[in-house]
Amino acid sequence: MSDIEPQTAIGKVLWHFTMSLDGFVAGPGHEMGWMSGISARPGLVDEYVRTTGAILGGRDGWDAAGGHRPYGGLWDGPVFVLTHHPEDATPAGGVTFLSCDPAEAVRIGLEAADGKNLEVFSPTIGRDLLELGLIDEIDLHIAPVLLGEGIRLYDNPGGEPIRLHRLGVGDPASLVNVRYRPATTARIPAEAVE
Repeated sequence: MSDIEPQTAIGKVLWHFTMSLDGFVAGPGHEMGWMSGISARPGLVDEYVRTTGAILGGRDGWDAAGGHRPYGGLWDGPVFVLTHHPEDATPAGGVTFLSCDPAEAVRIGLEAADGKNLEVFSPTIGRDLLELGLIDEIDLHIAPVLLGEGIRLYDNPGGEPIRLHRLGVGDPASLVNVRYRPATTARIPAEAVE
């Protein structure tokens, strides 16, 4: 099921994540095992492989990923990792470690993306870019799982709410309706109720 148009490559800054229903994009310590067994609509990965020109991420996420390439290795392009300590980063092919402000990282990433999208794979960097007005779209895939803890997509205690407009058909300020059922539900036998 898809209720929005496919992603296009038009030089957008795209904050892109798969997120648990309770708002986490990674488990504690950037653990991602919770994503196993979750499927995406056919062609979704190819859509992002085709429209992504460069990726901007953070050091914690990069280190936790162990150097694995995005999209299961199907995508190949420049990866930029924003870090306060590039000098102790382990070099990797196609990866540039940046130590600059987030706006400069976006400028560098968009230039490298060569007209395609710059995908932001960091909650912290995404929040900073959102506050700077540099996020064009937030693209979320809600996974049918509740993690209960981990790394939130957006965490800004004490901050003002940020209003969003939904892309696609209908009212841009409308709710998105999602309905799930627990995969395992304990049923009380009818004879125990009597």
